[in-house]
Amino acid sequence: MRHGVKLNRLSRTSAHRKSLMSNLAIELISHKRIQTTLAKAKALRVYIEPLLTRAKTDDTHNRRIVFSYLQDKESIKELFGVISEKIANRPGGYTRIIKLGKRIGDNAEVALIELVDFNEIYGKTAAEEKAPAKKTRRAGGSKKKAEEKAAEAEAPAAPAAEEKAAE
Repeated sequence: MRHGVKLNRLSRTSAHRKSLMSNLAIELISHKRIQTTLAKAKALRVYIEPLLTRAKTDDTHNRRIVFSYLQDKESIKELFGVISEKIANRPGGYTRIIKLGKRIGDNAEVALIELVDFNEIYGKTAAEEKAPAKKTRRAGGSKKKAEEKAAEAEAPAAPAAEEKAAE
C-alpha cells in the first residue's frame, strides 16, 4: 500500500526524475502552459506548487531555494517578476490540468498543465461573475438574524401606526 506517498517515481532514477521535473517546471514557467503525459503533469503539479508559493515573497532566501530546484536564471526572473504579481492574492491552486485524451503513437494519456492566472479564456469570465468572498465568522450569524427579525417587526408596525394616526 502507498499510504501518504506523494512522489510518483515515473520509472526513473532519482537524478533523472529531478532533472525531468526541473526541465518541465522551467518550460511551464516560460510558456505558461505545456502539453505532457497525465502522470508527468500530476507529478509536476506537486513539484511546482511549493515553488510558486515561495515566489510570492521575493527575498534572497526564497530565490536561492527556488534556484536550487530550477537552476535557470531566466525562469527565476520570470517567476519572481511577472508570475508572482499575478498569483499574489491566490491562496493556492496555481496550476490546472486538462485531460486531452490519448496519444496516437503509444496510447498514453495526454494532458495540458497551465498556470491558472495566465489563461484569458477561463480567467475573465470567472473574475467578472464571482464577487469577492465575504469573510464571516460562524458566531456572528445569530446577531444578524436577531437584527433582521427586529427590523421586520418594526417595518409592519410602522404602517399600522400610520393608519391609526390617519383615523
